Amino acid sequence: MIRIGREVETALDATRDRHGQTVHHRAAAAARAHRDQAALQAYATYLLPHAGELLAAARRSLDALPPARHAAAWRSLLDRLATSHKEIAKVLDQPAAPGSTAEREQHTAVWPHLAFWAEYSYLATDLADQHQQREMPLTDEEQQMWTAMAHAAQRRGELDLIESWYAADGRLITLAYLIEDDTSTVIALAGDPDAPGWQVIGHYANEYIAGQALPCAVPPGVLRPEVSRFNRPEAPPEVSLQELIRDVIEARAAGDVAEVLLSATQNGYNAGPLVRLQELLEAAGQFAQALETVRGQQVAARLAALGRHLDFLTREVHEAAEDLGASVAVLPPHRTPRPQVRPRPALDTTPPAPPARGSSPARHR
Repeated sequence: MIRIGREVETALDATRDRHGQTVHHRAAAAARAHRDQAALQAYATYLLPHAGELLAAARRSLDALPPARHAAAWRSLLDRLATSHKEIAKVLDQPAAPGSTAEREQHTAVWPHLAFWAEYSYLATDLADQHQQREMPLTDEEQQMWTAMAHAAQRRGELDLIESWYAADGRLITLAYLIEDDTSTVIALAGDPDAPGWQVIGHYANEYIAGQALPCAVPPGVLRPEVSRFNRPEAPPEVSLQELIRDVIEARAAGDVAEVLLSATQNGYNAGPLVRLQELLEAAGQFAQALETVRGQQVAARLAALGRHLDFLTREVHEAAEDLGASVAVLPPHRTPRPQVRPRPALDTTPPAPPARGSSPARHR
């Protein structure tokens, strides 16, 4: 499905203008119809015989996992995958006449279910493969000793985080290098490393052994649950910064440059780059906040402050653009063009002979 999606996106790109708007609508419709048919065929070949068994295995694994905050949402997602599977199977069992309008309508209607499987079947696959590893806990004394060592290393700046994941029971687990006396040990922490209360739950010779000994990772969450890479809305028109810079360089009147600056700061559907940058900072701040960690909250606060500075800068640029436009000025004529025209050699001109290979300049004593 990812391959099919990429191929169709490439085809759809050819139907858009330089601002990303679809201009060849028939070609775009044909590309989407090909996508729907290819996705349905791929589902029939690879998933239809196994989807029911996959969902059953995922449910059994979910029932065996410890209670956690995400379990109910996962169960709901499996139910929706089952519903979509039934809708897809119904179309495959009762296909419309090939090439007919009814077939195109049928494929268009079933595409959201195919996209749902393409986007979220990873959860069923991960749950079906989920297995409980026996975690060898430290004794109370060992845990207190290693946790104290790790906290001391963190205060010295010698606790280097490697990676983190969530276990099935909802614990945040982080691997780190504990550096002490020019030696490093791989340790595992449970809890937010930037908040009080985290503890060391294991120490290992290397990362591979740690991965074998620690609880398996479960799929991470998403920032916005309604967003799908397979059903992206068409992007609004956008002018690149390179194009705006070129427009300024080629301009001759202050009003032309003022229009460029105003387009960079406008809001709404045709928002300019400065406004889009504010939206980027806002989305990144929401992501950092959604991490639900101390450092994530700190970064979210920084991004929010940067967003406020950028909002002030955008308003200043807008006012400067208005002032520039009000000047009704043009560039003085002494700024005469001096194009760098390099004449082509005549067609009958013989190029100079290259130096002979192996020759070396004569040496003079």
